[in-house]
Amino acid sequence: MEFARDDISRAARELGTSLPKNLGDLIYSFRYRTTLPESVRETAGIGKTWIIRGVGPAKYAFVLVPEVSLAPNPNLAETKVPDGTPGVVAKYALSDEQALLALVRYNRLIDIFLGIACYSLQNHLRTAVPTIGQVEIDELYVGLNKKGVHYVIPVQAKAGNDRLSIIQIEQDMAVCNQKFPSLVSRPVGAQFMPDNVIALFEFEQARALVAVSSEKHYRLVPPDEISDEDLRLYQSRRAD
Repeated sequence: MEFARDDISRAARELGTSLPKNLGDLIYSFRYRTTLPESVRETAGIGKTWIIRGVGPAKYAFVLVPEVSLAPNPNLAETKVPDGTPGVVAKYALSDEQALLALVRYNRLIDIFLGIACYSLQNHLRTAVPTIGQVEIDELYVGLNKKGVHYVIPVQAKAGNDRLSIIQIEQDMAVCNQKFPSLVSRPVGAQFMPDNVIALFEFEQARALVAVSSEKHYRLVPPDEISDEDLRLYQSRRAD
């Protein structure tokens, strides 16, 4: 079901209700932060959920898709990584998405997670895709493997109560396909967990839908907190 931003103003007049000051923030919230009202969600049926996709500049569509949880798996094993965050950064880092991106960057967690050499290309890339509208990627990496294959890695980061969104991953894929058609796209999501654990997800497109292909949890610790027992455990893990 498609609608334009102007339709919100028209519907508000018909219902006799007041409009929020920022219509863009209203749509953004329901796309990425806030769950839709129960009266809307209950129409989706079992195992389905409504998402709001961009279908052009200031144009959107309610789309019914299979329900997929992008929340970190609390039962997944974690891996300790020697904390390489510069002391002055660690001293003043907050608990928001920018702090999460900084920790991921300074500790080369994208390299470790994907198993390739990665380099940060740009933060907060704002661009537009004709079929979607405006898109923002939290951080964009490029990388290569030992065979010389080049990759583009869009990263979405979430902290606090915010959660990764299927919509954002779809949009990241679309940007990469448009801007970097000759590179292999490997979308990644980063999520702060309790006790300062960082969850990383890799996504792929399966049957035109976003699916989680890999999930790992990392804990940044002082080097002396990684014991010989930890190392033996990591050596015994099955190779990906």
